[in-house]
Amino acid sequence: MPALPDGVPMPDDGALPPWVGTPRSGGGREFGVYVHVPFCTVRCGYCDFNTYTAAELGGGASQAAYAGTALREVELAAKVLADVGLPERAVSTVFFGGGTPTMLPAGDLVRILDRVRGTWGLAPGAEVTTEANPDSVTPSSLEELAAAGFTRVSFGMQSAVPRVLATLERTHDPARIPDVVRWARDAGLRVSLDLIYGTPGETLADWRESLDVATATGVDHVSAYALVVEPGTKMAAQVRRGQLTLPDEDDQAAKYELADELLSAAGLGWYEVSNWARTAEDACRHNLAYWRGHDWWGIGPGAHSYVAAAEADDGGARAGVRWWNVKHPRRYAAALEAGRSPGAGRELLTADEAYLERVMLGVRLAEGLDLRVLRPSGRQAVAGLVARGLLDGTAALGPGGMAARAVLTRRGRLLADAVVRDLTA
Repeated sequence: MPALPDGVPMPDDGALPPWVGTPRSGGGREFGVYVHVPFCTVRCGYCDFNTYTAAELGGGASQAAYAGTALREVELAAKVLADVGLPERAVSTVFFGGGTPTMLPAGDLVRILDRVRGTWGLAPGAEVTTEANPDSVTPSSLEELAAAGFTRVSFGMQSAVPRVLATLERTHDPARIPDVVRWARDAGLRVSLDLIYGTPGETLADWRESLDVATATGVDHVSAYALVVEPGTKMAAQVRRGQLTLPDEDDQAAKYELADELLSAAGLGWYEVSNWARTAEDACRHNLAYWRGHDWWGIGPGAHSYVAAAEADDGGARAGVRWWNVKHPRRYAAALEAGRSPGAGRELLTADEAYLERVMLGVRLAEGLDLRVLRPSGRQAVAGLVARGLLDGTAALGPGGMAARAVLTRRGRLLADAVVRDLTA
């Protein structure tokens, strides 16, 4: 698992700096809640998320007690945010991630959502998502979630090919995918499928099969991520020993291009480099809030949170604060039981850091980045990026009186990091 970032200590009471909060000028910032559920039945060899199996948890960290522990952090969040004026905004999005949130009984997820609703209120039309493994839901559990206010479920499909799933150490039967999609839709939920490409041994034909199975379900949303083998994972050790061979960059690029072709042909348009949706309403609003720099509180061990500065009264030296919780569920529960914040550390973002993040995240969106956001050196780089086929030339000119924007071409999506480097000098 990755180490937590470096940062400064978090106050025991979790208090935020007085200069954060709701902008006096409005600012249009939304407020979201992320709930991390750190439990899995098995640890997949490629995974470096903050997740634990029953054998790894040890004493003092009860899966059965987890919902109650999370409710304590909601109470802490309400107090901390009240001090900086943030409760004025109802929650726009709630996202249960993991791990496998649906390893908890549906009633536990509902309890947490009900407490979020009771604490801040849900905005009209709020999006409420849970991730799920295909083998962790039933028609009745999905119906219970939908009845309680969940609006969306994201299934970790990863692949439709059994031997690819075996390499990833995923345990579900791929034949179950059409069933769970149908169950979720019958319950009234929007459905997303998460796919991974670039697994060692996966052929282009394997990847095409996975895309064909996903699109055949008629889902509203697909996420497709290139496999990244992180240091310290079981798969990294297998690669180091020569047991597995990673694909090259050309293979990854070919699979991304195939995904874009097939998903587009199925009526799903890209709205972020790794995400496609049938309509704008089907896009994941919670993730869009991250990419657009809105505020959120992360509940759970290892969860991250962010609140921007209310105003740049000091010339922008203080742009926002990001903080993160301790990683292990046992330490997380112990802190809250003792009446302390589970925060492990935080960083106070400067204007330069916030600028870099705004460009890095904004340019990944199909809507693009308003060129007026860029500093002079970044604006000067646009023409060269258009000439290299990485940015859309028409969008960069601002057709029809529209604002000029940096919009990635398909080739630019493959080289998004290089585009960001040029735009931020």
